[in-house]
Amino acid sequence: MTLKLPRAIYLLSVCNGFLFINQSLLITISALIGFELADDKRLATLPMALQFAAIMLTTVPASLFMGRFGRQAGFLLANFIGIAGAVIALYSVFNRSFEGFCIATLCFGIFAAFSNYYRFTAAELVSNEQKSVAISWVMAGGVLAALIGPNLANWSSKTFDSEPFAGPFLILIGVYVLSIFTMLAAKLPPPERTDSNAVVRPLSEIITQPVFVVAVVCQMLGYATMNLVMTATPLALHARDMGMDSTAMVIQWHVLSMFAPSFFTGNLVKRFGLIPVLMTGVVAGLIVVAIHFHGETQAHFVAALILLGISWNFLYVGGTTLLTDAHTQSEKSRTQAVNDLIVFSTVTLSALSAGALHHEFGWRVINLTVLPLYAIAAGVIGWLYLLKHRQVLPTPN
Repeated sequence: MTLKLPRAIYLLSVCNGFLFINQSLLITISALIGFELADDKRLATLPMALQFAAIMLTTVPASLFMGRFGRQAGFLLANFIGIAGAVIALYSVFNRSFEGFCIATLCFGIFAAFSNYYRFTAAELVSNEQKSVAISWVMAGGVLAALIGPNLANWSSKTFDSEPFAGPFLILIGVYVLSIFTMLAAKLPPPERTDSNAVVRPLSEIITQPVFVVAVVCQMLGYATMNLVMTATPLALHARDMGMDSTAMVIQWHVLSMFAPSFFTGNLVKRFGLIPVLMTGVVAGLIVVAIHFHGETQAHFVAALILLGISWNFLYVGGTTLLTDAHTQSEKSRTQAVNDLIVFSTVTLSALSAGALHHEFGWRVINLTVLPLYAIAAGVIGWLYLLKHRQVLPTPN
């Protein structure tokens, strides 16, 4: 039952909602801003790629910072950096500066790198039996993003007549301020002092565990495939003469499907186990490709992006839950940092390549590209299944 979860879990869920309001709003407009401001249109998705590059480069220092100063200090610092990014983005849009907008997205990436640890923080506040449910509830906060984010991009685009892309960043400043007050109310515990006598395994031993490998691959490929298709979607819609209203609606349904399953993903894991949930995520991703090859109407985009969100949810939440079995309390900072470094390195590559792939080869090649990635994910999940049935996998104490 989720009724006994600590109050901080629900506040973390709200903060995660603010994170993905930021993300969904940027997904809706970032490639379009890049396309408008960049002289070389192949660089349209560079700002989004730089955001993920900042996430990649900040994940390790963010984890180490919070290991020393605490989760709450790290999350508050991240929100102030986000505010700075929104101010820079406002200036850049009004002054037609592609370089300035790229700097702003680096700030958004630093904010996201810290905030991505909300899910791990939730797992640390509950018992082992409640981990999957706590992680799911925090991820469920993203439903706020689905209901608000893309519509904010659409509604706020009318704030400034001269610059339709400026309004969303004014709204983002308010989102960051709300996130700061919510985080203060969460009152997260101070950092735990690790036992100096605790056995800490070498990092090489931790990352070669089958549970670590499968957890990382599922998160990495689940996120990268979703991000590749999602980042290119506004460009694909634009190429088919669908306006901002259509783009906002497609992204809204996609983001909703990313997070709404989180209300029951944790319970599905508890009832059926991790492996069936992970494999369902792969199957959903394959159906996405089939839908996109069937047609290119708005209805096709909506249906495919809904399934894409479900695929991401099952692979990302499932992989995150599995990762908590790969480390002890004293090993968590390093293990989580390496996990997110690997995951967001791949996500950065997917974001960077989305614009160029779409510009050079088109929408169908984008979809073909994800097929081998889903095949790899299915392979490692099958490998974990065989290991579980042939032997007892060791887990940290």
